[in-house]
Amino acid sequence: MALYTHHLPAWKRREVEEIKADAGRFALIGLVDMYGIPAAQLQQIRRNLKGSAKLKMTRNTLIEHAFAELGGEIASLAGHLSGHSALIFTNDNPFKLFKQLEKTKTKMAAKPGEKAPVDIVVEKGPTSFKPGPIVGELQQAGIPAAIEAGKVKIRETRTVVKKGEAINPRQADVLAKLGIKPMDVGLILQAAYFEGSLYEPSVLAIDEDLITSQIILASQQAFNLSVNAVIPTLETAAPIIARAVREARSLAIEASIYEKDVIDGIIGKAQRESAALRNLVGGS
Repeated sequence: MALYTHHLPAWKRREVEEIKADAGRFALIGLVDMYGIPAAQLQQIRRNLKGSAKLKMTRNTLIEHAFAELGGEIASLAGHLSGHSALIFTNDNPFKLFKQLEKTKTKMAAKPGEKAPVDIVVEKGPTSFKPGPIVGELQQAGIPAAIEAGKVKIRETRTVVKKGEAINPRQADVLAKLGIKPMDVGLILQAAYFEGSLYEPSVLAIDEDLITSQIILASQQAFNLSVNAVIPTLETAAPIIARAVREARSLAIEASIYEKDVIDGIIGKAQRESAALRNLVGGS
């Protein structure tokens, strides 16, 4: 491919060279899917990314040309191109970029034919609708409705569309009227090249709360192992010594070793045993 890209028209050559220049200026080059993003939201996303990332839209063929000329692992990014791909450049690592892009997503009403990202549930209860055609529309969409106290009420909670199912026009219309916005709309990272490696979303989608809880659990288990195995560290030296003191004192009391630090314990043990013996003799 690199053999004939030099014969591109001047404006296309400038586009290719700009992509290559940005790839050299930024630590990360990635592809994002822009499908379904309204123009107003795209402008807001650009403002949110300003100063941290550069978004560039151009023809897929020119992106392929640039990737081919850059070569190496970057060239494999072309395999992630789709009909709505755009380029993104940043000096952040791919995990930070993925998290940032997730924050740009907003909820929008579903369009007919789109697949439900999750189970779409309509909760029972009153609505703001007055009696009218809406009752029939709800029922036709599989939502049991009735009129109560002059308002339309949904009689029971119902899963209207299950995850992965296509949303039909009737369902899309009713969900929009109910103000239910199940669709996440925003830049979706398709793949990223960073420091010689290619990263896909499946690797970058980290549950931070889960990781934090796992780290806390691992720390607790390491602490307990260190104390129980008597492996002193900066954090466990004091607990190990305190435990050794307690065990030594208990051993001295049980063995009646008369040392000044355990005399009180030995006397206390003798008193408890004497009291128990008296109760035993008295009870018999």
